[in-house]
Amino acid sequence: MFNYEKASKMNVLLLYPKMPDTFWSMKSLMKMISKETSYPPLGLLTISSLLPTDWNRKLIDLNVTTLDPADIEWAHLIFISAMNLQTEYVTKAIEECKKFGKTIVAGGPLFTNSHEKFPEVDHFVLNEAEITLPLFLNDFNNGIPKKYYTTEEFADITQSPLPDWNLIDISKYAYAIVQYSRGCPYQCDFCDVTALFGRRPRTKNANQIIRELNKILVLGHPEMILFADDNLIGNRKELKLSLLPELIKWRRLNKTAPGFATQATINLADDEELMNLMLEAGFRHIFVGIETTDVESLESCKKRQNLRRNMLDDVKMLQQKGFILTAGFIVGFDSDKETIFDQLIDFIQKSGIVMATVNILKAPPGTDLYKNLLQENRIIEPFDFDENKTNIITKMDKDVLYKGYKKILDTIYKPARVFERSHQFLSNYGTYKVENPIQKKINFNDLFTVLRVIYFAGIRGKERRYFWKLIMGTFLFNRRNIIHAYFFGAIIFQFQKLHSNFLKSYNLTLRREAENR
Repeated sequence: MFNYEKASKMNVLLLYPKMPDTFWSMKSLMKMISKETSYPPLGLLTISSLLPTDWNRKLIDLNVTTLDPADIEWAHLIFISAMNLQTEYVTKAIEECKKFGKTIVAGGPLFTNSHEKFPEVDHFVLNEAEITLPLFLNDFNNGIPKKYYTTEEFADITQSPLPDWNLIDISKYAYAIVQYSRGCPYQCDFCDVTALFGRRPRTKNANQIIRELNKILVLGHPEMILFADDNLIGNRKELKLSLLPELIKWRRLNKTAPGFATQATINLADDEELMNLMLEAGFRHIFVGIETTDVESLESCKKRQNLRRNMLDDVKMLQQKGFILTAGFIVGFDSDKETIFDQLIDFIQKSGIVMATVNILKAPPGTDLYKNLLQENRIIEPFDFDENKTNIITKMDKDVLYKGYKKILDTIYKPARVFERSHQFLSNYGTYKVENPIQKKINFNDLFTVLRVIYFAGIRGKERRYFWKLIMGTFLFNRRNIIHAYFFGAIIFQFQKLHSNFLKSYNLTLRREAENR
């Protein structure tokens, strides 16, 4: 244990636990494109910039490298940040560090919501670090650090520092990452964003984002830059007047800069001006939470921004404009009927959304859903991000729910069905003429990536006929989208791997439940 009375110049190890192999980690796809993982830990990069300038720091991302005992021994303090889905690997990382008697400081969404699960942690710096980390550092320097640091206030993120990008090798990651806003104006009861960051979206100023983007380009040109906002369009006025015009200017000066990805709500489709500005700025990949096609379920979970609209038409229009949509769906709402499974399959296939993720409803701690179900005695076990589990007693019979959930994944991850959606999307995509297009500079690494995709998906892939069918069809009849065809061909291969992992986990879950009956 660290002797606080002798604290001077410190060695700090910033540790990011491993991510499980889920839809979001896309590990097979990362291997195919010669990347170690999707994106770097922005939270820890920002934490580093908040530490005293004379402290030594080292960042270990366990998605990129292994944890060397020498790095643990070197550290006086170990900072760990994580999300809910990393719980299993967080536990392992804490155990490993505690073998060396190290002092652990933990923060991030996982610990803010579930710190009681980790009694071995010495200090919890919770909520937003711009507020709570200085409090910890002050007490630490005075030799009187407390166990918990929390706040009900929200940070002024115009004062957030430039993330410490020098701590990582950006070439190991598929995406770089920035964050423009925190908070969301909507009240979806299963989402913990408003509990963590509030309902009033707070934004950085445009100059901060431009500085971050310039720093990223100095270090390299990743495949894409992710705006890690829970809802980029939560503050439309500020987005239109401030950020997007500056991003358009920046892109004109950096014509080969990577495109942007982000999250937004489906009502982006209602705002022609906003869509056009986002396209001019370089936004292409958008995640939207569709959740369900059932109106009663949308009402009950307060996903009201998805009501009174034809979501299928909205999706088609966004794709035509030039956005590549990824979408999230949920089954297990109280009002779900057995017909919901076929309804979602039908919607997903008709939508041309190639990358669709489906989950069983869960109640994360801190959400309105969790609080309500706790009062109803319907929380049955600790929250687990495992896609095949739920921590609630559902109104739908559990066997029916699990079988229906499996039917959806068995269907939408079939190579033939992924091909159908890919072909449909590519036939519909990108009719809006962008005045300021992304001009990717092709290099040797890009050609090598294409060759690796061909090898893994087109030669080794069990269902390689769909890969070649997509590539050849696009080359002959829709050549302008050939790069996207290679990407979706790789997705066909990725989904095969993902579905194989799902079946293993699903069968294991069923066996465990049978043993517990």
